[in-house]
Amino acid sequence: MLMQRIILAVLVVNTLVVAATAYINFSLLNQQQTLAAPSTTEDPTSTPAPAKKSVKAEEYKFFAIEKIIISLPGEGREHYFVLDLVLQANTDTDEKKLQQIDPMVRNSVVAHLSSMTVNELRALSITDLQTRLEEAVSADFSSRHVVQPFAHVLVSKLVAQ
Repeated sequence: MLMQRIILAVLVVNTLVVAATAYINFSLLNQQQTLAAPSTTEDPTSTPAPAKKSVKAEEYKFFAIEKIIISLPGEGREHYFVLDLVLQANTDTDEKKLQQIDPMVRNSVVAHLSSMTVNELRALSITDLQTRLEEAVSADFSSRHVVQPFAHVLVSKLVAQ
């Protein structure tokens, strides 16, 4: 009988704590919304804020290039890296063009990364790696006089072993 009363008391206390927390969160959110809303009584002598330009978001098409494997000799053993890339292209880009350049992108990436050491590759941030790969692929495309049907090279996965 005593155990049932203890369980009931714990249940009531927990319910009160949850209800109080919900009420406090609700009142704080309402207070923040009230503070964030622009006031309707503006000073007539103040200058109006400049209107923000609306920026139209562009739409892109993405083409995945999966499992680019690079093997690099390391200190005492081989190391390998597996990269998944995504090519960001405009929506009007033909999917067939993106599929046709897959081997060329793979070749450019493998050639560029194979010249690096394991420590150099591991020290790069994802942003730096994306920038270097984009520059290498763009240079390779221009040296072969091939039109680049994508805008950016994105790294979607990197596994280093």
